[in-house]
Amino acid sequence: VQLQASGGGLVQAGDSLRLSCEASGRDFEKDAMGWFRQVPGKEREFVSAFDFIGDNTYYSDAVKGRFTISGDNARSAIFLQMDNLKLEDTAVYYCLAAKGLWAVITGATDYWGQGTLVTVSS
Repeated sequence: VQLQASGGGLVQAGDSLRLSCEASGRDFEKDAMGWFRQVPGKEREFVSAFDFIGDNTYYSDAVKGRFTISGDNARSAIFLQMDNLKLEDTAVYYCLAAKGLWAVITGATDYWGQGTLVTVSS
């Protein structure tokens, strides 16, 4: 199973970006996917999760109201629309997939993408 993340880039504060993550490879049981992010010297932190069973969405307090996650179960893909980006959103963003929403929210899974860099400048 491979998770391919894309869409990162360099933007100015207040701009928008859309990240994508698509899973490929042999079928595996997953009913949730999501995003974490990490800056150098800090632990990886939860950003958002999408539950394919009920199309439920979850966000960290840091991004709630600015980021929107969506999913396409047929494509095993998720998308993260990031609006009103702030300097503190600068990080490498990792997508992940798991069996169970809580596993996504806590990062308790072996299925991680390679990361895509988001840089927000002033």
